[in-house]
Amino acid sequence: MEESLITYLKEQFHQKDVDIKTYSPLTLAYIGDAIYDLLIRTLLVDKGNTQVNKLHRRASDLVKAGKQSQMIGILEQHFTTEELQVYKRGRNAKSFTSAKNASITDYRRATGFEAVMGYLYLKGEYHRIIDLIKLGLEPGEEEKDGERQTRESE
Repeated sequence: MEESLITYLKEQFHQKDVDIKTYSPLTLAYIGDAIYDLLIRTLLVDKGNTQVNKLHRRASDLVKAGKQSQMIGILEQHFTTEELQVYKRGRNAKSFTSAKNASITDYRRATGFEAVMGYLYLKGEYHRIIDLIKLGLEPGEEEKDGERQTRESE
């Protein structure tokens, strides 16, 4: 069995194991935001070579707080008890920043979503992350939103 990316990274940089349950929900959301963004970008790039500005618009539509909040409406019922606890900790965390183009509710729900992504990533549960993202996105949605945006801007 191949070791996880996290394990290999820790070995190479001589990092100690830390109980991820001790991380603040905002720290989990910090890494979760990057992981979700990377996976969305990977999905979009994997569809074939296209103009970078189109890729950026498509990715932006899928990683914005409003979209993540919408995904929570689908995912929350599928979360394990542990994932639900992480989500609620992230959603309820007192952040001193807010999204420029999102309501406070969407921003908080998105922070909870990102906390779950970060938690699962640090646990090495990559398949679970992908399963949740797939469940949260409608089939072909990573293509639809960007195409609609492109047509509207033309």
